[in-house]
Amino acid sequence: MSGASRTPEVLEITANAGVVQARQLVRALAQACRLSLVEQTKLITAASELARNTLIYGGGGTMTALLVDEHGRRGVRLVFADQGPGIADVDLALTDGWTSGNGMGLGLSGSKRLVDDFVLDSTPGQGTTVTITKWAR
Repeated sequence: MSGASRTPEVLEITANAGVVQARQLVRALAQACRLSLVEQTKLITAASELARNTLIYGGGGTMTALLVDEHGRRGVRLVFADQGPGIADVDLALTDGWTSGNGMGLGLSGSKRLVDDFVLDSTPGQGTTVTITKWAR
């Protein structure tokens, strides 16, 4: 891996099959980045939760995945984007134990703890974008 990044792959998440495809792609990228098995599991778990949120709460959207090489570090960056209702209270949504429905129970706060970098951008009525990165150790 050289340069800022490799070519991003974009997956449509419009049905449960998209969530499964997202997990498979993330696993392949995590292995290509040489993340440890534990770090792979953390990233795949976070990606699964975020893909499911994109489908259920965002009404579907996309996951953009790419390998990144920044400041001498290699990692996997994932961007989940939807055009759904957005999140009215981002701070509340990032509170441990908070849920807006019947998800896996991990929630946004759990996903945030599983990765190294986590950025949530949401505007009510305009959708949500979550960007996560897991760096190889």
